Amino acid sequence: MKRPLATAIVNGLLVALALLSIAPLLWMLSVSFMQAGEATHFPPPLLPSAPTLHNYHELFARAGMGRYLFNSFLVSTCVTLLALLFNTMAGYAFAKLRFAGREKTFRLLLAALVIPAQVAMMPLFLLLKQMGLVNTYMGAIVPGMATIFGIFLVRQYARSIPDELLEAARIDGAGEMRIFFQIVLPALRPILVTLAIFSFLAAWNDFMWPLIVLSDQDLQTLPVALASLSREHVQDNELMMAGSVVTIVPVLALFLVLQRHYIQGLLLGSVKG
Repeated sequence: MKRPLATAIVNGLLVALALLSIAPLLWMLSVSFMQAGEATHFPPPLLPSAPTLHNYHELFARAGMGRYLFNSFLVSTCVTLLALLFNTMAGYAFAKLRFAGREKTFRLLLAALVIPAQVAMMPLFLLLKQMGLVNTYMGAIVPGMATIFGIFLVRQYARSIPDELLEAARIDGAGEMRIFFQIVLPALRPILVTLAIFSFLAAWNDFMWPLIVLSDQDLQTLPVALASLSREHVQDNELMMAGSVVTIVPVLALFLVLQRHYIQGLLLGSVKG
């Protein structure tokens, strides 16, 4: 009897903590359907008295949220696809290909992880300025094309691919590109899903870099646009909550759809790495 009781207590605590964690998100969703000024009442209401879509209509009809939503989707999708390509190729090279200075170069990359990203923003901005990429979509995309963490993640997983399999393919006359696309990529599928989620979430939620590199309002992403909107409608809590819902729902849906593959990739990577 003691064991079922302990299990029930633990499960009850986990459910309570889960509800406590999602409570702010649920209230944010509720406020987004409230009438203007309703959320400022004390005590704040939990549910809208007369649910309305007016706040969402204002976002897309007057605040131009549709444009910012498109910008975020474009930048995040391009970053994810390019990150998958470059991180996978680099991670596989560090794991399985022999070349001079491989280990030293990889250790140098790992050492660079301790450097805050903010330190590199000014040199990166000046470099992109020389290339004519400031205030363009490519300027927002380029920094996310390859990351040290992404290379490390793929390398650790790629080390589990048997060398005998690659050597057999080479003996059969397969070139390196064919080996990479027909043998390596299918073997890396679980970790690629994990990397895709990491890359998409990082690009979607990034605020600082798009704020720096994108000065044209028509090119701004959702986080930057929402911050600008909050300055113009500082008292309009319901409109701000609607904007937050629009920002969160796409990435939340993506994570829920791919969570099984995401967790599988992390677990397999931890075992095989």
